[in-house]
Amino acid sequence: MSSMVSVSPLLSPQLYPIQRSFVKTSAALIQSTGVANDSMAIKPPSHPNYDLKGAIKLALAEDAGDRGDVTCMATIPPDTEVEAYFLAKEDGIVAGIALADMIFEEVDPSLKVEWTRKDGDYVHKGLQFGKVTGNAHKIVVAERVVLNFMQRMSGIATLTKAMADAAYPALMLETRKTAPGLRLVDKWAVLIGGGRNHRMGLFDMVMIKDNHISAAGGIVNAIRSVDEYLQQNNLQMDVEVETRTLEEVKEVLGYASHSNTGLTRIMLDNMVIPLENGDVDVSMLKEAVELINGRFETEASGNVTLETVHEIGASGVTFISSGALTHSVKALDISLKIDRELALQVGKRTKRA
Repeated sequence: MSSMVSVSPLLSPQLYPIQRSFVKTSAALIQSTGVANDSMAIKPPSHPNYDLKGAIKLALAEDAGDRGDVTCMATIPPDTEVEAYFLAKEDGIVAGIALADMIFEEVDPSLKVEWTRKDGDYVHKGLQFGKVTGNAHKIVVAERVVLNFMQRMSGIATLTKAMADAAYPALMLETRKTAPGLRLVDKWAVLIGGGRNHRMGLFDMVMIKDNHISAAGGIVNAIRSVDEYLQQNNLQMDVEVETRTLEEVKEVLGYASHSNTGLTRIMLDNMVIPLENGDVDVSMLKEAVELINGRFETEASGNVTLETVHEIGASGVTFISSGALTHSVKALDISLKIDRELALQVGKRTKRA
């Protein structure tokens, strides 16, 4: 019999009105994500039309195809019951536990899942941090989808934690450079790792970037047009503008000094200059922060690495954004094994336990 899972679209057809003050109720959060507020350490970010359960169903259907798991059906008696254990094969921050619960529930609600860690906790190589008990077919069917999500999310959370700690007192942000179709999941992992979310998409924040500025005929024209657009459409939302030079910063400040602008944040792009010795020069960034003098939030972007983020954070910026948190993620190695002892034996032989 086929174990084909029906697919619902990732995005529902209706779009909600965009408002800065938009806050989901608990019921809406559960409806959109399938996760109750009290069942997780860190809630997923809000999105008006993202179907997280649909993403899970799509991932399962992608694996099952039109026949289901032919290997399971060929090798394991259908009524076999087992225990399988989650093992960390690297040190890091675990993420995706709440999502794993959703996947197991989707595959077979009778599976019993137990955890000794929660999202955001540190795990070390060789640690057993959870187990799932029940039908062997169902556990093996869920295994790779669960691990694909958890490994990616844990890799994002681990890097985010390291960057956020080093960036203090600045706050660490990701960008829209996420895996297509997995933006909410990627951004959830950033939250689990101790970062903050930048805009979710094109709809929830005005972000005036270089191409907008060039097409609008200059940075002041672009901001003025945004102010007029928001007023005409009775919209209230955060507005950020990208600046690339100190002259542009001064233009923005000059416009803001005599206008009732909705601008809330100034991005200071590529004002961190890499040096030949591997260090960075943040003098331009500091000068820009001093010019702004707290009148707007500030965000540093460009040349942000684990090695440079501490010096950038010490410059006085409010936020530091890095696309690498999600676009260059290295998955954290996690396994789910029925034969725990053999898995640990092999792990020790290969230095992964």
